[in-house]
Amino acid sequence: CPTSPAAPLAFTMLQLTRVYMGNSMFRGNASLNGQLSHVLEGNNVTQVLPLESPDAWAQRREVVIDYLKTFRQLVQIFNKERPTKFTQHLRCHLGCRLYPNGTTQSFYEVTLNRTAFLSFHVPNATWERRWPGDLPVAIFAQEQLMKYPITTQDLQYFLNTTCVSLLQTQSARTGKVSGRSRTPLVLGLVLGSLVLLGMALGIFLCTGGSC
Repeated sequence: CPTSPAAPLAFTMLQLTRVYMGNSMFRGNASLNGQLSHVLEGNNVTQVLPLESPDAWAQRREVVIDYLKTFRQLVQIFNKERPTKFTQHLRCHLGCRLYPNGTTQSFYEVTLNRTAFLSFHVPNATWERRWPGDLPVAIFAQEQLMKYPITTQDLQYFLNTTCVSLLQTQSARTGKVSGRSRTPLVLGLVLGSLVLLGMALGIFLCTGGSC
């Protein structure tokens, strides 16, 4: 839906992964200011808005495809060591908003099998458990994600600075998405979420055994 003058500008991404007996299926999309910018379906990622030049996009697209191949191989290895016969669903929702008064809000939420699993507290760069009760895998996931700069300080910087800067640029253009923009920031957010998604997958697969 088109955004109203009073509504915040927003960049959001939704990443869905379905895992069953070692097989992975990917779906997802990104939107900038209410307009679809990227689509991920299976092993293919498409740039809907011309946010990058054709050459730059071609190179970045190959990076995503290579990552997905590696991701699938990782899942297969996990399945051989610890097979699971039930379907797992991981959902990552992240992004940032820029309000008319200049304030911003960034977020990263993860659900596992349709239940709130983890969320990222952006101001403090800390992961918080959302799963009801003391689920061992949620505790383990939180501890692992807190160990690495890419899932703490780097993620905080990306959500608070990189993502917001993208929206500030769009705001300066009266909120309209410009086809002349060649910023790699949008796909950088896609890649950032995939890196975290890969780590999260390795963690939540331990629900098939002891962590």
